[in-house]
Amino acid sequence: MSRVCLLVEGQTEEAFVRELLQPYFGNMGLYLFCRLVRTSAGHKGGVVSYAKIKPQIERLCKADSGAHVSTMFDLYGLPGDFPGKNSPKWAQLCNGVDKATFIEKEMARDIGQPNFIPYIQVHEFEALLFVDASHFAQWTDEQTVQKLQQAQAGCAPEDMNEHPHTAPSKRILKLMPTFQKLFHGPLIARDIGLHAMRTSCPHFAQWLTRLAALKT
Repeated sequence: MSRVCLLVEGQTEEAFVRELLQPYFGNMGLYLFCRLVRTSAGHKGGVVSYAKIKPQIERLCKADSGAHVSTMFDLYGLPGDFPGKNSPKWAQLCNGVDKATFIEKEMARDIGQPNFIPYIQVHEFEALLFVDASHFAQWTDEQTVQKLQQAQAGCAPEDMNEHPHTAPSKRILKLMPTFQKLFHGPLIARDIGLHAMRTSCPHFAQWLTRLAALKT
């Protein structure tokens, strides 16, 4: 069975991998296992700098050359020392998918390991929850669900912008202050399902397709 190690930035992404991605890929003969990024000795979670992330990626790639390594980091709030963010080309990119794709290519070039498949989530994990906001109904009132649906109306989830007040997570918290990312996020994502996410989020779908191609 082929193996993929996913280096993720937080416990929400870790739960998402466990609840949705591991069963999905396991059924096709691809074993996914998850690692939380380390920020300092004894502390995990959070992408504070590329300088701290790069050695972890390289170590994982070299530890098992027969496996692949991928990432799941949010584009929103991505530290400025990530490859490509100081490039003149970065400033010319207008949409999230183009920005994420550019960073992924620069990361792949910088890491330089053939078994590395970088992935940057546009713009953050919560964008996946806007694929079908009706699934918030179990956790909030109908009026809030309608407002969440309106917040995404006419805009693809991956096109929701990354400004501090209008990023997907900020929109959710403004309308639903009781939202807890670690608790609600994976549950709502599981109810929405990967099929709907793939249909609405082409960059996310492209990543899943690339991972699926690794199966034996």
